[in-house]
Amino acid sequence: MSAFKVATCQFPLSADIRRNAHHMAQMIRAAAERGADAVHLPEGALSGYAGKQFRTWDGFDWLTLHRESENLLGLAEKYHLWLLFGSAHPLTTPHLPHNSVYAVSPAGEIVERYDKLFCTHQDLVFYTPGDHFSAFELAGVRCGILICHDSRYPELYRRYYSQGVRCILQSFYNAGEQGPTIHTAIIRPTLQAHAACNHFWISVSNASNYYQTWPSVFIVPDGRIVQSLRRHRAGMMIQAVDEAARFLDKCSFRDLAVSGQWHSGTAVDDPRSRRRDCF
Repeated sequence: MSAFKVATCQFPLSADIRRNAHHMAQMIRAAAERGADAVHLPEGALSGYAGKQFRTWDGFDWLTLHRESENLLGLAEKYHLWLLFGSAHPLTTPHLPHNSVYAVSPAGEIVERYDKLFCTHQDLVFYTPGDHFSAFELAGVRCGILICHDSRYPELYRRYYSQGVRCILQSFYNAGEQGPTIHTAIIRPTLQAHAACNHFWISVSNASNYYQTWPSVFIVPDGRIVQSLRRHRAGMMIQAVDEAARFLDKCSFRDLAVSGQWHSGTAVDDPRSRRRDCF
């Protein structure tokens, strides 16, 4: 069986790319010192999140973003870590950028890039939606990437399950609000349900800008949150994704449902079954 330790991180994003990169570098070094194999960072971690940290791409410093992105590749190689971080991915003019998460290997190479499939209405003012799923092998574990609003669409998690994915790395920006929102109440239970229904580990990295509607969490395949960071504070937690570990899985007939069979056991051809207008 395969396993890895992931450092799920949160910090307050800004419009200052260098400042964001400084936070990220600190976390990468700390994760390496604590024996992590992978570092997972929020949506828009390097670039900032359009619509929150800035309201236009006019004058955006793409050169600095590129330079700091290359520096992060160097840190992944230096510390021999996987790195998953949110950023903006530029497209050809006049197309808007993608809202992306890059997956960087311990060799300092980009092995995959996920582009947010389900952008919110506000996102679509600033970003072009993606058109693909992103699954890759991390220490022998099949992993998939999602971003924020994707959590509203269970079909995405099922598709990843069908692709053999066991761990979801999902980056969020649910922060910078005036106080609690509906996300405070529903996002974590929603993700717990996705984990339990698909028997996934889910590393959930959320930006910690005040007001952070909920803190970053780590969810195991039976749907439990086993660790949570402190709200409104930069922080890191390290948890194991270990395929040798055993968790309760009550979805005994999941594969039947995925294949399109909508019942367990054996259906029968019986007139008393076919009639649904009588006792």
